[in-house]
Amino acid sequence: MISKKLTEIYQLLYDAFGPQHWWPGQTQFEIIAGAILTQNTNWANVEKAITNLKAADHLTPEKLYHFDLSQLAELIRPAGYYNIKAKRLKNFVNWLFENYDGKLTNLETLDTDRLRAGLLAVRGVGCETADSILLYALGRPIFVVDAYTARIAFRHQLIEPDADYEQLRELFQSNLPQDTQLFNEYHALLVKVGKEFCKPKARCPGCPLEKLPHTLDIEYF
Repeated sequence: MISKKLTEIYQLLYDAFGPQHWWPGQTQFEIIAGAILTQNTNWANVEKAITNLKAADHLTPEKLYHFDLSQLAELIRPAGYYNIKAKRLKNFVNWLFENYDGKLTNLETLDTDRLRAGLLAVRGVGCETADSILLYALGRPIFVVDAYTARIAFRHQLIEPDADYEQLRELFQSNLPQDTQLFNEYHALLVKVGKEFCKPKARCPGCPLEKLPHTLDIEYF
């Protein structure tokens, strides 16, 4: 039943919005940097920070590993919380060098669960960021959950309002085919409908999911 409902939601969103072409980025490391920088800011600001890193020719693990922290913070200033995010980028790069010789290719043979545990052990990398890295940069079939996912799942009565991140991730991951491209597109579509219609104060008219059973009894973040 849940599987059928999730498939219906996906199809309605895909028919309405089409492919979302996520995650923008020319290299694996650019996608990883973007996943870390996008915490608590909008993508337009992340793009400015990424552009600065590219212009300085420092958008590689090797360059950032040897780069001064304060200079890195200045380059990523447009992304906000730049001192904190500079440390997080450095933490990731240090982890990569300390454990995998600084090479993303050395992550390819790792079991997904082990790789996820390793990412979550990096200071400043939470579940959403780790799963975004796994899905979008490393091509692992991990469903990414965010505030939009939670809001839509709750309102469409797919899960209880007190469900945590892992319960939400399991809801999607265990009821859909284990397909990286599907997970990629589904998450992007949920963000799209969450931004345009399923906001904290819902705007249901015209929403692709409007005709499906849902509730607005609870205001969600």
